[in-house]
Amino acid sequence: MRKAAVVALLIVAGLTAYASGRAETSLDDLEPSLYLPRSHSHNDYAQSRPLVDALRRGFASVEVDVFLVDGALLVAHEADEVSPSVTLRGLYLDPLRAIVSRNGGSAYSDSNQPLQLLVDVKSEAGPTYRALHETLQDYTDILTSWTNTGAGPGPVVVVLSGNRATRLVESEPVRYVALDGRAEEDRSAMTADVMPLVSVDWESVEAQSENERLAAARSLVERFHAEGRKVRFWGTPDRAALWRSLVAMGVDYIGTDDPRRLQRLLQEVGDLPASAVEE
Repeated sequence: MRKAAVVALLIVAGLTAYASGRAETSLDDLEPSLYLPRSHSHNDYAQSRPLVDALRRGFASVEVDVFLVDGALLVAHEADEVSPSVTLRGLYLDPLRAIVSRNGGSAYSDSNQPLQLLVDVKSEAGPTYRALHETLQDYTDILTSWTNTGAGPGPVVVVLSGNRATRLVESEPVRYVALDGRAEEDRSAMTADVMPLVSVDWESVEAQSENERLAAARSLVERFHAEGRKVRFWGTPDRAALWRSLVAMGVDYIGTDDPRRLQRLLQEVGDLPASAVEE
């Protein structure tokens, strides 16, 4: 069976287990939640305990795919996998409010750094964004927001990826999302407040050898950092040697489907004290 098919089956199994109550979560399971820079839980909803395990490991960013179905924002990898019981509210927003309340205003027990919630829109951009904006208005107490006069920092930063309604986002007098950029688009008119992140398909970094690809990736990182933006490569293999190279070149978010392995690797290169690594 191909890797993509296996991943899809695991995602379906994880979401089904969560929706049926077999994958139980508890806020008591969050200790300790040591903040882990550069860590990004790709397709976090496919983990056995979405959000909770990411925060237990102190992950700086989690990714969730959403579809707009009959007015609800449902979490799934593919359109035919949606379930009305698996919602963005229930899986992420409501638990985050409880976690922030428990931690006295932070997503983490040991850090005031914000958690990045990367919302990857899989359905039509405009209607899905409007539904997301309306939904996020119910969670303004935990969200970073932006107006023409600046940002109101919060413990959760929502970044819109996938099918982005860019013009709608830019036109909001008060917005609750920032934008995930693309390497090929014109970003000159967008400040880092509007588009703080640029995501690049790893396979699109063309080169004749692995060393050339790493050099090209480093150049991209330097260019986006010069613009004041953070960088994420998506589609990177879960390989320790590559992760080390990404850390060395200053990549801001390293995505993985294996959070335990990435946690260990980042500890080895100095992001965590040895005592923080889960056995």
